[in-house]
Amino acid sequence: MRIVFMGTPDFAAVSLRALHSAGFDVAAAFTQPDKPKNRGMKLIPTPVKQTALELGIPVYQPQKLRDGSAAELLRSLEPDIIAVVAYGRILPREILDIPKFGCVNIHGSLLPKYRGSAPVQWAILNGDRETGVCAIYMAEEMDAGDIIAEKRTEIGEAESFPELFGRLAQLGAELLCETVSSIADGTAKRTPQEHEKATYAPMITRELSPVDWGQSAWLVRSKILGLDPWPGATSRSGDTELKLYRARCTGNCSSEVPGSVVSTGKEGIEVACGDGKTVLIAELQAPGGKRMRAADYLRGHKIAERFELPGEKE
Repeated sequence: MRIVFMGTPDFAAVSLRALHSAGFDVAAAFTQPDKPKNRGMKLIPTPVKQTALELGIPVYQPQKLRDGSAAELLRSLEPDIIAVVAYGRILPREILDIPKFGCVNIHGSLLPKYRGSAPVQWAILNGDRETGVCAIYMAEEMDAGDIIAEKRTEIGEAESFPELFGRLAQLGAELLCETVSSIADGTAKRTPQEHEKATYAPMITRELSPVDWGQSAWLVRSKILGLDPWPGATSRSGDTELKLYRARCTGNCSSEVPGSVVSTGKEGIEVACGDGKTVLIAELQAPGGKRMRAADYLRGHKIAERFELPGEKE
């Protein structure tokens, strides 16, 4: 089973390494072009490129997919399967039709829920208790192909995006290896998605950052965990806008106005929410400062009696 792998970020690199470790014939890795980063604007290779070079897998970085050159290159590689994990581009029909057994995609949600670019963040932001990864046959419409298999996992009550992202990357890598094997031995299933149940996970933006303390403690906690590390959930304490991290529901009740600081201590800052429950903020970051334990911040700074609600002083 000859495979061409297509992917870009760390999430995809885990799958590429798993395919190689399992002994699959990975003929090439396609990834997005290197991009300039940091102050020096030095070109930085993608995680998939770094992994492929380490493993001795040829790397290709086409600028375009629809001018025919990428399709010609892929045909010359004669893949049985094209395995796609977070490549970041939609494949045109002429590429989808190249491999003998089709193009297979690993997606970080339980489809048809959370089609789109940020499924892991939105599962946390919406307060979901469960998520997973899906293997699908790719179609021209984004994340709409028939489902081959899935793996489910619970979302931890204090699990942040980086932690869940890492776990799903591993699950996705396992699922990809199992999927390629099932296609090779003819046991792969094919179940059409229930398209009417589809939901979407758009890109994360800074506009999502402000915390609405009038929401339930669970959803406040979900926002803080889902926006870690970027762009970070924010809330204003007096004249200072803080980024908030490492939140958990305490189970405590409070009759205070939403946003009120109920208590402070070595565990962090306890804040009242709209459902009469509280959340504990364990880490935060002040403008120009480093991310730190909330307890350490309190040693040198005063905290207002109440965090503002979004738009409160506009």
